[in-house]
Amino acid sequence: MSSVLYDVPGPKAKARNWIYTAVFLALFALAAWWILSIMADKHQLDADKWTPFVTDDRIWTTYLIPGLLETLKAGAIAMVIALPLGALLGIGRLSDHAWVRIPVGTVVEFFRAIPVLMLMIFGSAFIVKFVPAVSSDFRPLYAVVIGLVLYNSAVIAEIVRAGVMSLPRGQTDAAKAIGMRKGQTMVHVLIPQAVTVMLPALVSQLVVILKDTALGGSLLGVGDLLAANRQISANYSNTIATLVVIALLYIALNFALTTFASWLEGRLRKSKKGAAPVAAVAKVDDMATGAAA
Repeated sequence: MSSVLYDVPGPKAKARNWIYTAVFLALFALAAWWILSIMADKHQLDADKWTPFVTDDRIWTTYLIPGLLETLKAGAIAMVIALPLGALLGIGRLSDHAWVRIPVGTVVEFFRAIPVLMLMIFGSAFIVKFVPAVSSDFRPLYAVVIGLVLYNSAVIAEIVRAGVMSLPRGQTDAAKAIGMRKGQTMVHVLIPQAVTVMLPALVSQLVVILKDTALGGSLLGVGDLLAANRQISANYSNTIATLVVIALLYIALNFALTTFASWLEGRLRKSKKGAAPVAAVAKVDDMATGAAA
């Protein structure tokens, strides 16, 4: 017996899988015990390292929550700009006109090839050199947003292009048959159907945007969630505990984002199920019948 993607394992394969799982869990538990024992030897598991996160609300109100808000602000601004810009670049790469397709493709490939940290540094230097009116308090945030937008809009452009190209050729042919122009076909037929195809990859890129804001906190002076680590560690001498808590906050943020995206994807699939194809086929059939008469 087999499924679409793989052969269903038989009794021996299932037994092997259980053995592999047990071995992996044993090795994982051994590694966790080894790490925790080292941390205990270094007094990193002492109560005074961890209890301030429960007993001292200043850690949250002074450092973690403001840093979390700064992370969300930088990520949200970058997402709001990068998503539509990436969609436009992706559509431009699909243009029939070489004077549009080639320059857009050059821009996309250029910014995809540069590390996002370098783009942030370039953005900071650009602001210092050409926009001196920007206050030094806001310059790191602007530089982070510039770097995130330039890099991630180029990646999103490729996601959009791949999502549209993955659709069956018949969708475009049906749109042409009812007299739609290329722009109408893209906006009313291809993009709406490609959204559900692209959504998992888009969500992964949004998670990348949120995580990459930490580069600004560690290197450019943005007061984000990761930057709070330095201040908390200096006041409470609990670097490892602080990093663990910050990592858990990042995990919670990204889990909330992916959960919302999964819910949205399910809603989109249900709302589009069968509606658009049936209408298009009916209209094509009507035109074919009229032509035959």
